[in-house]
Amino acid sequence: MQNSGEGNTVNPIASLADKNVYAVPMLLLIGWRGQGDTEPNHPQHKLQGEITTSLLDILHIPYSVIEDNDEKFEGIVDRAVKYCTETRGIYAFVAPKGVMASNEKENLVDDTYPMSREEVIEVFLDTLPPDTIYIATTGRTSRELFFLRERRGETKEHDFLNVGAMGHASSIALGIALSKPGRKVVALDGDSSAIMHMGAMTMVSKISAPNFIHAILNNGAHESVGGQPSAGYKLNWTKIAEACGYETIGGAVGTKEELKAAINSLNDCGHASFIDCRIHKGLTHKLPPIIFDHRASVDALMDDLRRNGG
Repeated sequence: MQNSGEGNTVNPIASLADKNVYAVPMLLLIGWRGQGDTEPNHPQHKLQGEITTSLLDILHIPYSVIEDNDEKFEGIVDRAVKYCTETRGIYAFVAPKGVMASNEKENLVDDTYPMSREEVIEVFLDTLPPDTIYIATTGRTSRELFFLRERRGETKEHDFLNVGAMGHASSIALGIALSKPGRKVVALDGDSSAIMHMGAMTMVSKISAPNFIHAILNNGAHESVGGQPSAGYKLNWTKIAEACGYETIGGAVGTKEELKAAINSLNDCGHASFIDCRIHKGLTHKLPPIIFDHRASVDALMDDLRRNGG
């Protein structure tokens, strides 16, 4: 896991796997993002980096900070397995940035579906009103929305880039949609992030948010962290969404024409709506990291919402 996932594991580790409950032995491999000043352009990793080992101390989990040395690592693994076996405890390996990593992240492009993630975002930008609010999920979706706005010469004050807290983009979007019913609000979500907190989708069955569109940019992969396959292509997202209370067009879309037709069909349907956008893996263009003032960005969005409510 990345150390962002460490927070998600605190509850099961503390309340289920702990030695006072079921004493479940396990090994944890944790990527140490935000260690020291290794990622100055990614402040979302800073606090998590500072508390990575402290959380392990609080949970009484012994750990080793590893390096790219197979012989040393083999010895650490042997000792860790012995510890887990004998104590029924948990042991963690913490890997600093660059350990067990290639020099450059590979851009894994395929042709499973004709649309790219960038093309999906651009269809939304071209089809919906200019003042539509966009909440972009963690990773490449945020990056592509950011640079699309720059390329198109458009304001970024209608956008929230969910650079951390993977899985929560749709909840943020729904909250804004409820508070500003006169504005269209779109969650540009990923299949992997939606899976992470799928329970959030059930909220639309309890509340009315007809201005909310939840779009899954579904490439069947955890693309931002290496391209590992997800369950995205295997799920019938449309049936899941319908069971949760969303309005849909009855199936996924796979082309720009189908997506535009779906947006227009659902635009005034009177309910929160959902679109499963099937896309291929890979970046259309090589993109640099996003460097921006996070506080200024969210303040601009808040000012926009205050001025142009509904």
